[in-house]
Amino acid sequence: MLADEINRAPAKVQSALLEAMQEKQVTIGDETFILDKPFLVMATQNPVEQEGTYPLPEAQVDRFMLKTVIKYPQMAEEQLIIRSNLKGAFPKVNPVVSLEQILRAQEAVREVYMDEKIEKYILDIVFATRTPEKYKLEEIKPLINFGASPRGSINLAMAAKCYAFIKRRGYVIPEDVRAVVHDVLRHRIGITYEAEAENITSEDIINKIVNEIEVP
Repeated sequence: MLADEINRAPAKVQSALLEAMQEKQVTIGDETFILDKPFLVMATQNPVEQEGTYPLPEAQVDRFMLKTVIKYPQMAEEQLIIRSNLKGAFPKVNPVVSLEQILRAQEAVREVYMDEKIEKYILDIVFATRTPEKYKLEEIKPLINFGASPRGSINLAMAAKCYAFIKRRGYVIPEDVRAVVHDVLRHRIGITYEAEAENITSEDIINKIVNEIEVP
């Protein structure tokens, strides 16, 4: 499911989306419908226009495994966008994988080996967002309003396994964790007014943590 400009959805819609994401079901009246597998929620959020929008609860944001930042297209890419829109013709999309293959891939990802040292590395990164002073990061403590939840640890481990799988490896290495850590944690760290005043983002905080935590 694609939720376009999710921050324009009112509270009732966001509540229904939360049920779909967490329980993998939707309820209409007194009837509940189980969603088919595989089920995926993708959402967009306009970071510029805030008029007529609704703030997203932290509990809902936390349920998104990843948050990616889409930058402006390259000039050649935007040229193709112009041509496609002016012609009114878009390339036909053909399936490249079946639902059964996706489900098997999901099972295979869970079988990717993760050493206990990698688990500890993930935990150190996440715990440093909560208690940075224990990791010699006292300078960022006033910048953090709240750190990543246990879902951050779970999703960082799963994303690292996915990245290793994509790289055709049956085991996770520290570089896999570092490759996905920003996408997993950038929306899970709340920054303070002090950080905003200094133009410090959650990305900057993640960079400081990753650069400080010892790599196994």
